[in-house]
Amino acid sequence: METPIAPDSGDEEHAVIAHFQLASDGFGNADQRERIYDAEQVMDAATEEAGVGEVDGNEFGGGEAVVYAYGPDADALFKVLEPTLRSLPFRPAHVLLRRGDNETRVDL
Repeated sequence: METPIAPDSGDEEHAVIAHFQLASDGFGNADQRERIYDAEQVMDAATEEAGVGEVDGNEFGGGEAVVYAYGPDADALFKVLEPTLRSLPFRPAHVLLRRGDNETRVDL
């Protein structure tokens, strides 16, 4: 019989999910996608160096770009990602910090 994990046990993976509005309704233009890809590489290196998690990819569509990152502590992960996320010019933009069943929205 497995013992359920308590919600605040710290064993669950947290997420930082960044949403950026692009200029067009589709996948954005090539320059916008390139800026997201470049930022993703910078954030991936920063998270690895800080040991707070990993950047796990992106999605484009519906006029939006979404970047996903995961680690054991959403707040620590966001602290490392925040400067790069805020440097991107696409607005409106927001980040969801997921901590198990708890989610917080931060507008960029």
